[in-house]
Amino acid sequence: MAVGFETFVREVYPFVEFTPFHRTYYRLLEAFALGRVRRLIVTMPPQHGKSLGSTTLLPAYLLGLDPDQRVAIASYSASLASRFNRRVQRIIDSAEYEALFPETRLKRGTKPSGYIRTADEAEVVDHLGSILSVGREGSLTGNRVDCFILDDLYKDAMEANSPLIRDNCWEWYTSVVKTRMHNLSRELIVFTRWHEEDLIGTLSKLEPVVPFTSWSQLDELPREGWLHLNFEALQRSRPSEVDPRTEGEALWPEQQSVELLEAKRRLDPVRFECMYQGHPSAAEGLLYGDHFATYDTLPREVVRWANYTDTADAGDDYLCSVSYAVDPDGVVYLTDVVYSREAMELTEQLVAEMLQRSSTRTALVESNNGGRGFARAVQRLVPRVRVEWFHQSDNKEARILSHAATVLHNIRMPAAWRDLWPDFHNHLVTYRRQFRANRWHDAADVLTGIVEQEITRPKHKTKIRFAN
Repeated sequence: MAVGFETFVREVYPFVEFTPFHRTYYRLLEAFALGRVRRLIVTMPPQHGKSLGSTTLLPAYLLGLDPDQRVAIASYSASLASRFNRRVQRIIDSAEYEALFPETRLKRGTKPSGYIRTADEAEVVDHLGSILSVGREGSLTGNRVDCFILDDLYKDAMEANSPLIRDNCWEWYTSVVKTRMHNLSRELIVFTRWHEEDLIGTLSKLEPVVPFTSWSQLDELPREGWLHLNFEALQRSRPSEVDPRTEGEALWPEQQSVELLEAKRRLDPVRFECMYQGHPSAAEGLLYGDHFATYDTLPREVVRWANYTDTADAGDDYLCSVSYAVDPDGVVYLTDVVYSREAMELTEQLVAEMLQRSSTRTALVESNNGGRGFARAVQRLVPRVRVEWFHQSDNKEARILSHAATVLHNIRMPAAWRDLWPDFHNHLVTYRRQFRANRWHDAADVLTGIVEQEITRPKHKTKIRFAN
């Protein structure tokens, strides 16, 4: 019976930490090594052991399982790829490795003669296998590859943001990597994401890429499909069998705590979504970006205190409820927000408490998807507030895109709004112009609804009914 990957790692790298997510990662790498997955994408935050698992330990394990296998490692530079190669060779030279896989040996010194061993290429003695390393855009002429491992083909954000480098990377992948592969070849792409049109993004547009959420998928994946494991630094997706963390939980809290990750997100929300969450968006493709005007104090004169609420459309959506003040010039100042995926029984109470602590006089609730019942429940909890509801029938995409400039021009956020409402802030500053590229529309939808009610829509067009 083959040595398991986790057992292998414990023997050759006994100092490696095994957190729950590392065990999941290594279990999936073992499935890849055994051929249960032919095409695998793994994305995770920096400094979480990504390359150690995929590009140092895995190649040695592959050659141990099959000394006739030809393995190639590629990275953004030849020197980095060579560094990975040397690490793999050191593992194979170790006594611990020899005890597990005695058939897999490399040339030592000049013996045996006739075999290649350099920093970029090493051949397995008495077998057909080899380990080859190459930098992005490097040549692989004459080399057939059984398993390709592509680790960080972009050095940094500057490279990934360059259309020329992205195009060159794609050209190299299609004209070099793909031409060295055969029917049974396997591919592992392991990245920190930098840009939505990087190699992973481009592949996702052209080929089936399935998010990995259940171990049963290993037996169901189409032959030409990709399996994609994305570990978010801060859990925002729904818990799954593969990643059962609750929302907001850090991936490796012993190394990067929630507090540290939140601080990194505050510094650069767009970059954080790329590097740490695996959800890149090109800055040039953002609808709002980080361009919202802010305020330190409310204006002296306020003509209206109001609230706009949109209940969750589906199970993964957010309820978004925003209280705000309007000055004589029609400028809207956000004062409080409830942005939650909790059950309606809880969000009814949260919104009622927000209305009570604010100066809100009227609250408007979209009646779509249970909003009418929500409005009536809130009205019972805060009888002093006039709660009204209406049905929103206009196209959401058209509304959000057409009113984007008005939202930026007329809405003001508290100076500390990204700390007060982190998810609300994050979903707005990373919201994309390409409507279908967004996972959540809730925050943008409510801001659009506010400017429609206060600025752009004639009052007689909105058919409003009292909640009671």
